[in-house]
Amino acid sequence: MKTLKITKADLNERNEYTRSRDLEFEGHIEVEASLGLVSVLGFIRAAGGLSIEAGSSIEAGESIEAGLSIEAGESIRCKAKLTVKLRIFAGLCTWRLPKPEEQIIECAELTQGTVCFGELKLLPAKTEAA
Repeated sequence: MKTLKITKADLNERNEYTRSRDLEFEGHIEVEASLGLVSVLGFIRAAGGLSIEAGSSIEAGESIEAGLSIEAGESIRCKAKLTVKLRIFAGLCTWRLPKPEEQIIECAELTQGTVCFGELKLLPAKTEAA
């Protein structure tokens, strides 16, 4: 299976992925180390593996879906669904004790996965305007 590696050349000055709004690939997706916070304006979908690990926070405008586990040195936040096949860890910074707000796993709905470290905070359900 092919691997798409995101490098600094794929990002603009705000560290946003610039090849397309959505990142969809029929294979594995890797992000080069030491790029800092990398943003994708749409969704990320990989037919193969998508390992999500971050030294600090993981944030998404909509949903986050991880093939196995998701690990963050600080918080994990998305506005919609969080789906992880195995385990979820937030606030794993090893250089100091994390602050309570750095251990938050925030989403509208946890559809799959087990919170092993961190505090799950469900966002209020969106209501349709009449």
